Amino acid sequence: MKVNRINGPMYLQIKEILKDRILHGVYAIDTNIPSEPLLEEEFNVSKVTIRNAIKELVQEGYVEKKSGKGTRVIANGSIVKLSKGKRFTELLVEEGHFIFKKMLKISHIELPSSSKLHSLFGDHCISIERIYLLDNEPYIYFTHYVSMDLDQDELDEVQINSLYRFLEDHGVKLETFRDEFGVSIPPDHICEALKIEHNSAVLKRIRISSDGDGNVMEYSEGYYNTAKQNYIVTYNEPMQ
Repeated sequence: MKVNRINGPMYLQIKEILKDRILHGVYAIDTNIPSEPLLEEEFNVSKVTIRNAIKELVQEGYVEKKSGKGTRVIANGSIVKLSKGKRFTELLVEEGHFIFKKMLKISHIELPSSSKLHSLFGDHCISIERIYLLDNEPYIYFTHYVSMDLDQDELDEVQINSLYRFLEDHGVKLETFRDEFGVSIPPDHICEALKIEHNSAVLKRIRISSDGDGNVMEYSEGYYNTAKQNYIVTYNEPMQ
């Protein structure tokens, strides 16, 4: 996998990639992540860069490193002291599932005045299409629309593991999030990607995220093949 100096310190990029793999079950708890030489080869970086990335993971509590025994995963949930909830994908990983995210396409798109997105972003935005695999089967198809200014050369270098980390790395600070859920029939190309029959109704999730000034910076649509797995929400207190 490529990492690029224009996206910040390379050891931090690698740390985030490894952490994302841990959170999504690629590296399961109580197993070792790949050896340093294998990671050096995968990312085409120096031993020092890999060791700095692993050091960050150790400090954040995801792995422990023991001489002669490799680097073992000891936690696979977000370590956020003030958060009482867990992300949907984290819950699936804790239940023994494997989640893999794949970016399908990223591009500039022009928005006609008749588009519902024009009122949010103006004449253009960036479109990002991703698919989530659950235990190697297509499960969620996301299309993200974001307000960013990147030229084509920059887009060609983009590798996205966490969308929100990607936005933050490019100066997009999100403060508020709104989720809407409904039932909808996906476009034909999404039905094909999710391996479901055309005209099948599935769970649809819309997320609208804004910065501190109230400007919408992200609009996302996700289609979930809930025949494979229900969407899960957990609460520590009963809802009113």
